[in-house]
Amino acid sequence: MRMMMVIAAAAALAGAPMAQARPPLRDVAEINDGLFAVAVADEIRKECRSISARMLRALNYINALEKRAQELGYSKQEIKAYVKSKEEKARMRARGEAYLKANGASYADPETFCKLGKAEIAKGSRIGQLLRAK
Repeated sequence: MRMMMVIAAAAALAGAPMAQARPPLRDVAEINDGLFAVAVADEIRKECRSISARMLRALNYINALEKRAQELGYSKQEIKAYVKSKEEKARMRARGEAYLKANGASYADPETFCKLGKAEIAKGSRIGQLLRAK
């Protein structure tokens, strides 16, 4: 009887998937780039009065990103830690500011955010899909 239990346990372990090391979420492009698009779209809508957010679309997209991260094996706690991390927020902010600057947006001139937002909307980018011109 004991031998049967040992064989059954060995068979179960042999069939179990090996735990794989996952990269940090910041290194998972589809998640990180998705959150980047949300962050940039949010900054554009805050700075430009003639552009608003497609809030329902943005919330659905954020939920889809969370679901995808879970499908990739990340726990809700890991996802929350990534999103709430001060270090990750600072890194994302720096990336966003570089993108905005490279694309002509300046905090000194809100109209530059409007111009960028309208360009993103026109080309149908992920950022543009999260925005609506008023």
